[in-house]
Amino acid sequence: MATVGLISDTHGWLDPEFAQLFAACEVILHAGDIGEEAVLEELGAIARTEAVRGNIDGGPLRHLPLTRVVEVQGRRIALLHIAGSPTRPNKAAQELIKAEAPDVLVVGHSHIAVAGRVHGTLWINPGAAGRQGFHDKRFAALLHIADDGTLSLDRVHLGPRSELRREP
Repeated sequence: MATVGLISDTHGWLDPEFAQLFAACEVILHAGDIGEEAVLEELGAIARTEAVRGNIDGGPLRHLPLTRVVEVQGRRIALLHIAGSPTRPNKAAQELIKAEAPDVLVVGHSHIAVAGRVHGTLWINPGAAGRQGFHDKRFAALLHIADDGTLSLDRVHLGPRSELRREP
């Protein structure tokens, strides 16, 4: 089994919990609005990290592609920051799904954690993991790919937007 860490919309801040949360991940996929190069460096110290550029990612992050496709355990996973929603995918998302036929599409931008299906592709927005934005709660996700290719997803609640989660 392979585990893939899914994260989006960090906006320059990475919760220290990710070191433990993503420790067993084969790869971490960041769906944009990274905010600072240091976020990718911190994630890269945990596991191989692949990312796409979000609408706030200029400066040293402008080299990142707008789309990316990676293969994990025989499954094709595409990344795109601004994609609409599973019920109303935008043109870029529709074209990416048509061109690449990914098993999974990981998106960001809306700060809303959601999973759905579009034309046979599993659509996942892990939700916003950072402190900036209109979201009340921070989320990430873990995608598990079994040896037979079966997919399962764990949504991870990281606590309120303004503070770190603390266990009792």
